[in-house]
Amino acid sequence: MSFGTNLRRLREERKLTQEQVADAIGVTFQAVSSWERDEYKPDTEKLIRLASLFEVSVNALVEEKQGVFKTKDAIYNWEHMKTFVKTSAKSLGLKDTQKAVDFAAEAHKGQKRKKSEVPYIYHPLNLACHALSMEIKDDAVIAACLLHDVVEDCGKNPEELPVGEEARELIELLTHKKTTDEDRDAVLKAYYASIAKNPKAALIKCIDRCNNITTMSWGLSRERIIRMIKETEQYFPKLLSVIKAEPEYNNAAWLLQYQIESMLDIYKRLL
Repeated sequence: MSFGTNLRRLREERKLTQEQVADAIGVTFQAVSSWERDEYKPDTEKLIRLASLFEVSVNALVEEKQGVFKTKDAIYNWEHMKTFVKTSAKSLGLKDTQKAVDFAAEAHKGQKRKKSEVPYIYHPLNLACHALSMEIKDDAVIAACLLHDVVEDCGKNPEELPVGEEARELIELLTHKKTTDEDRDAVLKAYYASIAKNPKAALIKCIDRCNNITTMSWGLSRERIIRMIKETEQYFPKLLSVIKAEPEYNNAAWLLQYQIESMLDIYKRLL
């Protein structure tokens, strides 16, 4: 596709008019119109502003072969994953997990993953399936995978969660306090330090990060992707070392480190 076609597609996907795009980057709407008709191309400064506006890379704007590949926001059907988790929990006798599945689905009802139509419940179910696939059969861990965002994102209180004390403690450790530009570094340092004291919390957080970095290409801006990469490289080696120190998590630690580091390398090369 041409630059003009890419620009028009991105503008229409975000339901913006040519006038709105023009105002956002400081040009006339006639300029935007001429770009979309491929009569002219913007200079480098305008290209960077457009990329920032649409939260894509400059390459996504100028690449003439966009659209060659079909992409997916979700790989698995969340309802199938829900059935799998419930069935597995029942067969393994994971009582907290059995209660957590339906509670999480109801708590996240109506929520969507960033910049997609994928139901948010897909994310915690993905964590639970990821853990089960690595032969993690700990009830508190799987239940906390399912409920790790309900306090932070759904306004639930820890006391109302239908799980035992250990799972509730894990969820509280994983709940992220809201930050500002001024206190972000201090909050993150304290947050990850607390998680690092609990191998099970470290395990869940690493699984969570695996899922989040696989979706950040379409869910986050370039700036946020770079910030996510830096944060992961700063804090997750410690979490992985905590997991590796637990013999029962050795295999999981290997797989998690491989996925995290390989995904980060792919992003850095593409950026």
